[in-house]
This record gives sequence, C-alpha cells and structure tokens, in this order.
Amino acid sequence: MKGGVLNSDRRATYKLMCVPLPPSKTTSSWEAILQAVVTAGWMITGSWPIDTEMESRVAAQGQARLASSVHLVCRPRENADGSFRNDDIGDWRDVLQELPKRIHEWMPRLAEEGVVGADAIFACLGPALEIYSQHSRVEKASGEEVSLREYLEQVWAVVAKEALNMIFAGADTSDFEADARLTAMWLWTLSATKDDGVDTVTKSENADDEDESSGSVKPVGGGFSLEFDAARKIAQGLGAHLEKLRSLVEVKGETARLLPVSERALFLFGKDAGQAPEKKKKKEVSPQLDLFKVLGIEEATEKEWDVTAAGKVGETVLDRLHQSMILFAAGRGDALKRFLVEDGVGRDQRFWRLAQAFSALYPANTEEKRWVDGVLARKKGLGF
Repeated sequence: MKGGVLNSDRRATYKLMCVPLPPSKTTSSWEAILQAVVTAGWMITGSWPIDTEMESRVAAQGQARLASSVHLVCRPRENADGSFRNDDIGDWRDVLQELPKRIHEWMPRLAEEGVVGADAIFACLGPALEIYSQHSRVEKASGEEVSLREYLEQVWAVVAKEALNMIFAGADTSDFEADARLTAMWLWTLSATKDDGVDTVTKSENADDEDESSGSVKPVGGGFSLEFDAARKIAQGLGAHLEKLRSLVEVKGETARLLPVSERALFLFGKDAGQAPEKKKKKEVSPQLDLFKVLGIEEATEKEWDVTAAGKVGETVLDRLHQSMILFAAGRGDALKRFLVEDGVGRDQRFWRLAQAFSALYPANTEEKRWVDGVLARKKGLGF
C-alpha cells in the first residue's frame, strides 16, 4: 500500500487504490492492514478474490490457507469538491441495520462464482467495510466511538449466519443446537482449502516460514483446525462458546481443532466406546512380490471397531448423528437400526438435514464422509 495521510497532491493524482491482502487466515494481520487503510483516510468500496495462489505451493499443503488473494478496492474519503472529509459521524444503529442487507446481497453472488469457505468470508470484507469506512468515525448513541475490531466482530457474525442459511437451504437454522451450527460453519469455512483425504490444519506463521525453507509440512494433528481467533469469532457469531464445547473442540495455543468423530466416541458412548482402529500403512512392494494381489486377497488395513450400541441417546442432533456414524463405522448394522428406528432418532428430520449437509461439507475420501454417507444410505430402507 502506498500509504500516508491524504493530501491535495495525492487527491489530484491518485483516486483509486487496490490493496492486495496476503493469503493468510490470521485475523490479527488482516485487522492491522484494514485499520491502517481506514486510518489513512481511505474508504473501502469493494473486495475481489483473485486466483493468484498455486494449490501445490509448499506453504499451502496441509494448511488452512486461502485459495485466493483478496484485493480491496479503496477510494479517498472526500467531499464533492475533492477536500478530505473528516467530520462525517455515522450512527452505529444505521450501520448495524445496513450490514445484513449488504452481506445477503453479496454472498450468493460469490457462491455463483465458486467462491466459498474462508475465501467468501474475507471477500465480504469490502462490501461490509464500505458501510463503516464511508464515515470518518462511527459512534453509538452514548457518543462512544466504535472501533474497527468491534465492527469486524459483527461482520463475522452476520457472515456466519448468512453462510448457515446457504448450507441449510430452506431450513430454519435456529432448529439446530449450537454444536451443529458451529460444526457446519467450521467445515464450510475450510471448504475452499480442503484436499481429498487430507485433514485441513493450520500452523503458526513461524512454522510456515520453516516449512517453506525445509520443504516439509508438519501437521498439528488430525481433525479440522482453524486459527483460534477465527474459530472464536465464528463461534461467537453463532451464539456458541468454545469453552463450553470441549467435547467437540480442542484448543491448544493459537490453534482450535474440531475433533474427528472417532475421538468423540468415549464422550458419546462412555466406557463401552471401544478403541477406534488405527489404520496401518500399507507396505510398498513390487508387483512381482505382492502375494496378496496374486492370490486375490486384500490386505487388512484396519481391525474391527468393538463398540457397543449407544446406551444413552445423545443430547443434541449432532451427538446423535455422530453416534450413528460410529455405529456404522463399527459395522453394527443391527444396533444402528435400533438406534434410528426403536429409539426414534431417525424420526427427527433435523437429523437427516444435518447428515445431508455434512455429506456435502466433509472432504471427499475422508472417514467422516464415508460414514455419514453410509448412514444416509439406510434412510429409505428404514422407512424414513
């Protein structure tokens, strides 16, 4: 950014500025850039994601990186005669009233262009910030100035709610508990950077630099991870609190991890959860020496998951869906049928709507995708 406070010479020669934002999901770095732009007297009028990043680049492999660079379109905040405008005070109530309308108009347009997940969230910054940055300052009724950070919290909340309405098209998202809403939004946020069969994770910026130099990537763990501040803002916008969802989200340092379904088994089934089987890496052998292939026998890659039927039906729709997925994964077809039919879990239409949404959100070739599709495949045969 060619920065500095606006002056008459710059207004005469420089009426438009485009600020490329780096493909990072670290919210603090984004907020610092945005604050500098607004403070310098620029009005952000739009934002456009541009595919400038190679999916195969080392820094993006196995990480929650943006698939695009988002460019902000900025104009000087000035009067009709070209003079710098620094006395326009916006009303906080008017800004909050306009924000949902702007996001509602913008997100479907992004979706039509194939911009989803975190790319869509950050691409909404331009239209959202125009409402705020067109004023030299925004004040509440008490006269207290509204900071950019406080406004961005509202932007994240509105974007999260709009995204949920797109994920659960035609359904009332308030019917789902906070854990289901958070999980759906979490997976949607990562959907722009998912790799088939690879869990998406984040790392610290220092680790990014080390990996770029060494050419190696060290994931932080299984599951689906986000920078903690981004996860906190998403949860807050959905009325969820990460500290109350410890059976679903694990927080370590600056990373929040949405636990894999298999890691929730003990919470969902108690002591009868059994031990989730660990996949064995298949040894690479030459075609001439692969006896299993010669005999037409598939090498066993995992042992049976010895889990019993759910003694207690989960309290939330998400818990009940995860219980069903685990029963399917363990090969407990009869127990799954009893759970869905006799226990009445399958009579709740929210259960099937959530399963359908997760089927579309989980990365292909992941265990969760296979398990939820297996549950969905039994819907018609069980009379639902």
